[in-house]
Amino acid sequence: MNAPQFPTSRRGLLIGSAAAAGLSVAPAFVRAQNARRALKVSVGRIPWAAGNSPMSQYMINNKLMEKRAAEFGYDLTIDWREYPTALPMVEAMVGNNLDIGMWGNTPITRGISSGLPISLLCVGEGHLRFLITTRKGSPIRNLQDLRGKTVGVSLGGDPQSALFQMLMFELGVQDIKDTGIKFVNMPTHAQAASVPTGVDATCTIYPAYLAAQASGTVAVANSFGFTEEHYDGPAGKGAGHMLASVKKSPFFPDGYYLHRSFWIGRNGLIDQHPQVVVAFLMAQQEAVAALTAMDAGGVSQLVKDYWKLDAAQGAKVVKDDVLFSRGWSWPTENDARAVLETSKFMAGNKVIDKPLQWSQIKDAFSRSAPLIRQAYDRLGAKPGNSEFTRTDVADLRGRPVWEMDKWSDRS
Repeated sequence: MNAPQFPTSRRGLLIGSAAAAGLSVAPAFVRAQNARRALKVSVGRIPWAAGNSPMSQYMINNKLMEKRAAEFGYDLTIDWREYPTALPMVEAMVGNNLDIGMWGNTPITRGISSGLPISLLCVGEGHLRFLITTRKGSPIRNLQDLRGKTVGVSLGGDPQSALFQMLMFELGVQDIKDTGIKFVNMPTHAQAASVPTGVDATCTIYPAYLAAQASGTVAVANSFGFTEEHYDGPAGKGAGHMLASVKKSPFFPDGYYLHRSFWIGRNGLIDQHPQVVVAFLMAQQEAVAALTAMDAGGVSQLVKDYWKLDAAQGAKVVKDDVLFSRGWSWPTENDARAVLETSKFMAGNKVIDKPLQWSQIKDAFSRSAPLIRQAYDRLGAKPGNSEFTRTDVADLRGRPVWEMDKWSDRS
């Protein structure tokens, strides 16, 4: 019997040993490389609202967050949830049953004021057009005509805050009770836009209003400070006239109301899985950049099942939104200021006990600011510093959140 053959040189011994080791080690190495941490997160959106709707739909269609999370070693499953307004999202997050959600200034202010363990992430939509609407043929032709009437609005949400700001500046009152208006809650934007029996007028959002025009809903004025087609009053007749009182607003040129909705993160998720939050931030900005480059009408058709608008009407909503006029979603000083000013207004109307301190709003960014910067840096293509601080635009901006140590002292 012949003896078994072994390598006779040192080089041969090394090659043979390496090959043998490779046969046993390589599969384990490949398995380790392919192993990912399975995680399920829940994300709430409001597809009937404005910019967050096509943006999040694009994320869903292209699995952007899942792809970015994979870069950090996660096998991510996302439970996308649809909500009519932010309020049920707040309840879900209070119950530890929602990881990320999209809220407006008003519920954010309530959440911070009550100590809810949440952090602000990035701008979800902004510069949304809120409208005073009524029925065709209504004698309500301007805001003064609303005195003593019944007005429907989503109480506790941004439509209420926008409406109250419009009334206080245009009617010249410090206390909303001095208007004599009775306010009735509208559970959905579509219901408000229908101007149902029992109310004389409503305040609703632009997508819902455009969809309701065919059924006889008309608009009087908007939160940007301009008249709509049913207006007849001191500013003139018809649409497109600036209301003089809007220039008294501290939010001008944004309008009567500095509307910014933010994506909100549950602190537990941020603390336990910070890189998943970075993945969300990167995916969100990728979607904003992609949609900004598209035709506005085409963007709106991503969510035509929700908005019920054709491309021409849908383009109006897309063009209004600060996300697509900027092309980026990174939060700035004036975006954060929207929450501060809303809290002052809410405290003045005894909705909350006292306004928020600027330090409280900065604290709401303390966990997320480093992650936002990380997402910004990882994406590479980004706006420069001068873009953040531009003043020749229709929206208020400022230094980005990772430079909040340089923000103005608003205490």
